[in-house]
Amino acid sequence: MSVEVGFYGIAILGLLLLLRLPVALALILVSFGGIVALIGVKPAFGILQNTPYSFVASWTMSAVPMFLLMGFIAFHTGLTGGLFDAAKILLARLPGGLAISSIFACSAFAAVSGSSLATAAAMGRIAIPEMVAAGYRPSIAAGSIAAGGTIGALIPPSILMIIYGIIAETSVTQVFVGGITIGLMTAFSYCAVVLLICWLRPDIIPPGGATAPADGLQVLLKVLPVGCLVLLVFGGLFSGVFTATEAGAVGAMGTILIALVTGRMTREAFRSSVLETVTTTGSLLIIGIGATMFTRFLGLSGLSGFIASTVSDANLSYLWLMLVIVGIYLVLGTFMEPFGAMLVTLPVFLPVLEAQGVSLVWFGVLVVKLLEIGMITPPVGMNVFVIKNVADKYVTVAQVFRGVLPFVLADLIVVAIAIAFPTVILFLPSLMN
Repeated sequence: MSVEVGFYGIAILGLLLLLRLPVALALILVSFGGIVALIGVKPAFGILQNTPYSFVASWTMSAVPMFLLMGFIAFHTGLTGGLFDAAKILLARLPGGLAISSIFACSAFAAVSGSSLATAAAMGRIAIPEMVAAGYRPSIAAGSIAAGGTIGALIPPSILMIIYGIIAETSVTQVFVGGITIGLMTAFSYCAVVLLICWLRPDIIPPGGATAPADGLQVLLKVLPVGCLVLLVFGGLFSGVFTATEAGAVGAMGTILIALVTGRMTREAFRSSVLETVTTTGSLLIIGIGATMFTRFLGLSGLSGFIASTVSDANLSYLWLMLVIVGIYLVLGTFMEPFGAMLVTLPVFLPVLEAQGVSLVWFGVLVVKLLEIGMITPPVGMNVFVIKNVADKYVTVAQVFRGVLPFVLADLIVVAIAIAFPTVILFLPSLMN
């Protein structure tokens, strides 16, 4: 056991990430080299050989490809195409109604996607041209969708939350339920931003409402299959009929059947959905394998225990501990993608939080929220670049970053509320106990 080797490993990992080495490769290289230094070459090869199976052969892990398949099929078959129009029926007449409708459409899309990027891309194609045509400044139109896309990873099914639950060995279902609260808080905070801009700067967002679709019944019928799918998956999940893992399989099969019955399933849509599911799952699994090896390396070095005992001896208050963790995640979010940032830090943070008695369910929800803020902050805010690609004729990257700024401020307020009042997040999960 050598704490110094653990510190060297973290320093080398940080350097490799700054050099833009892929996260999975950096984790595996540092972990393997550190284990060699600690206990020798042969045990290191043994861990390298066994870790992929021990991580992948997890029943809970099978939920990842299932929920991904559910989201990709819904996207490629156009099952979610009417969500924006459906939201406009209820919300378009409000001040800033198109932006508010797009935010709640993002929330609804999130319930069948689990992906921030997919949510931003799908809603951006539909909503941004309509908002610009209605007189919205292009930067705020694009910014509202880029920010709204982050709800995709907050409202279940969230792939980030599944991976967190596996790494932290805590209930994925309870993290999902906590995510509903933070997702809705985020959506309402974004709507408050829109209303405030309407009031203060009518030159940016027209204060008047928009016209709702005339054929409201037809629009609602169009999104009825998605509503039934969400009710099936989450009704069964939260009532205890099936687990989060089984919910993924039910959701994927339900989406396929709905697409077939409605005539939307084509060979190309199915092929694209399966291919994207396989490639995305593969990239997530290799990062997870690297993170598992890194956890073992830190455990062998004794660094995890050393950091936990140091924090405990320092008698850091809850507020200071949270401020440090929030600051680290906000900085990492500026140059790392969410999965990498989460899996690099959890082996260090989890022992500290357990020693401090912090709820791991609550922390999982908070971590996902913090990571999603990184999706809209420069220079690597991936949602911003997705929006730039789908709305290239309307905005530049710099304009989208300007447009998301007021929504980032709203995010920080939501984070502050979650830290100051943890019961806001834990109330719904506590009802399941």
